[in-house]
Amino acid sequence: MRFLKVFGIIVLLCVVGISFFFPYQQVFVFTETRSDDPKLYYLRIEDARDFQIIFTHSIHKSDVIELYKITEDAKIQLVSMMYEDLAIGMPGHAEEGQTFEEKDGIYKLSYDDKVINSFTLFVADIDMDLIFKYKQKEYDLKKLLERSKSYEFEVKKISLYEQWKGAKMND
Repeated sequence: MRFLKVFGIIVLLCVVGISFFFPYQQVFVFTETRSDDPKLYYLRIEDARDFQIIFTHSIHKSDVIELYKITEDAKIQLVSMMYEDLAIGMPGHAEEGQTFEEKDGIYKLSYDDKVINSFTLFVADIDMDLIFKYKQKEYDLKKLLERSKSYEFEVKKISLYEQWKGAKMND
């Protein structure tokens, strides 16, 4: 009888431990880079598979809208970017695997099939917009993340422990 009790407690602790550390919740993750103790910020992914990053170009002072999709294997697919000004930092033509068009003063660079695992996002300490848009809701990254820091952005599954340890960005 005592053996069954001890065995039951061990099994219960294993189940609780596994469920606490097993990654199950798919999220957008912003992980601080260049840090000995990196902070993790996350945003839960629901049914929508597309998102945008909108920022004000520091030189042109006009908005740039980048469109992305989450692939079936949780990678990031670049769809397109739209902007008003060419020259410094903004492409004026398409390269292989891209399409470039201009309509009513708006330039659009589309990607045929550009898929990446992650990218680094720098949150500059300047007062210009840096917005993450998902499901028609905008998240001001200048307020949610620390300025003058770099973050690796990726889509992945995290555990309850990682959720508890990190900072949730949405409700």
